Amino acid sequence: MVKRLSVNKAIMITCIIYAILSISMITVMYLLTSNTNVIWCSLLFSALIVISMVWLIVFIRGQLTNFSNNICSLLDSMMSEKFEPPHISEEESLFYKINHRLVRLYEIMQENRSRIDKEHANLQELISDISHQVKTPIANLKMVNSTLLEQPMPEEKRKEFLSASVEQLDKLDFLMQAMIKTSRLETGIISLEKKRQPIYDTLAGALGGILLNAEKKNITVNVDCSENMEISHDRKWTGEALFNILDNAVKYTPDGGSISISVKTWEMYFKIDITDTGKRIPEACQSSIFKRFYREEAVHDIPGIGIGLYLARKIITMQGGYIKVTSKIGHGSTFSVFLPHH
Repeated sequence: MVKRLSVNKAIMITCIIYAILSISMITVMYLLTSNTNVIWCSLLFSALIVISMVWLIVFIRGQLTNFSNNICSLLDSMMSEKFEPPHISEEESLFYKINHRLVRLYEIMQENRSRIDKEHANLQELISDISHQVKTPIANLKMVNSTLLEQPMPEEKRKEFLSASVEQLDKLDFLMQAMIKTSRLETGIISLEKKRQPIYDTLAGALGGILLNAEKKNITVNVDCSENMEISHDRKWTGEALFNILDNAVKYTPDGGSISISVKTWEMYFKIDITDTGKRIPEACQSSIFKRFYREEAVHDIPGIGIGLYLARKIITMQGGYIKVTSKIGHGSTFSVFLPHH
């Protein structure tokens, strides 16, 4: 009942209770003293108290009305597109305190809105990139299937077309897997769990994915890393990043080349160098190679979609590290992965 009581009713009930108490007190005093002067003094005193109460109620009501009007104006301004925080001179006033928190709330809401808009733009860009990338394999699959259905051909030729179809399907599958990983990392669905553990095991896992292709091209792989060296990192995703860099090294290193991996301790970072004897990366392209789906014109004949280095940088950056690339004519390229000590 008390919670449902309005301010006006509460004031009215308070006045009635005060009137009853005043009348009761005056009556008791008259019965005890039988002096009319006491009654008049009591009445005058009660009247002064009533006047004071009425003034106080009017004053408080006016302050509350101004306060509510200011809050409403502030909220209306926050809901409009052009919001400017009001200047409050009385820094210790109740409105100042609430205004300060409302402005802070507005700033947080704006930050969240900007983040959501950015995520939406990234999602739109990702969808656009995917649609662009799947066009070629889908068109190739349609052409192969159409040829197989409409034209008679010898068994050997048919197997060639089926092999080409499998290759395009593998490319689509790889593309979809890469897109799933990218979207999960960008939207924060997957969080990296860093803990101190041997980097040698992570490197071994990454190397396991490229050794077969390296053997096919007769590429020598050398590793200089202590088995006991521990680095704070997420094993699964750091292994993914290192595999992507190593996979690129194998792709762009000619037959009979070599790949060297070394891990060193710096003052604030651990440095993992992956050096190949492959094609030089022009200095003008060294910042672009980490962009999603970026590929140089000169390497379009080599299989790939240009997502590996993008994922690698994303994973390392999320762990507080960074990747640096250096490349010289006749010396191949070196990708340096820096991971912080903590």
